[in-house]
Amino acid sequence: VFMEEQRAYRVEEQDQDSFGEVIIADEVISIIAGIAATEVDGVDSMDGGWSGALVSRMGIKDLARGVKVEISGEEVAVDLRLNICYGYAIPEVSKAVQERVVSSINSMTGLTVREVNVKISGVVNKENE
Repeated sequence: VFMEEQRAYRVEEQDQDSFGEVIIADEVISIIAGIAATEVDGVDSMDGGWSGALVSRMGIKDLARGVKVEISGEEVAVDLRLNICYGYAIPEVSKAVQERVVSSINSMTGLTVREVNVKISGVVNKENE
C-alpha cells in the first residue's frame, strides 16, 4: 500500500534464484545520503529549512531532512543542504561529503550516482552554544 503513495526504485533481478522483487523507496535513498553526509567530520547537521527546523524542535528525527533525490533509470542525482562547523574548509568538507554519499548509495543500493550537489546553508560555531 505505501509503495503506491511514494516513488520507488525497483532493483533488477540478478538471477533466476530470486525469491521476489526488491523495491527501494526514494526516501530510503534520501536517508542513506543524509546519514552519510552527517558522518563527515566538519558537517554539523542537515538543513531542512523552516519546516525541517519545526520538525526538529518537535523532537521528530527526520533522517531525510535537507536531501532531495531524483532517480532516472539506474542513476540518481542528490541535492544536499547542510550546516558546516565553523573553522572547517568548505571545499574539503564538501568533497568528502560527495565521496561518502556516492560510496554509500552505490554500495547499499547498486545505483550509480550521477551527481551530488552540496549547498552550505549555514555555519555553526560550537563554542557559542
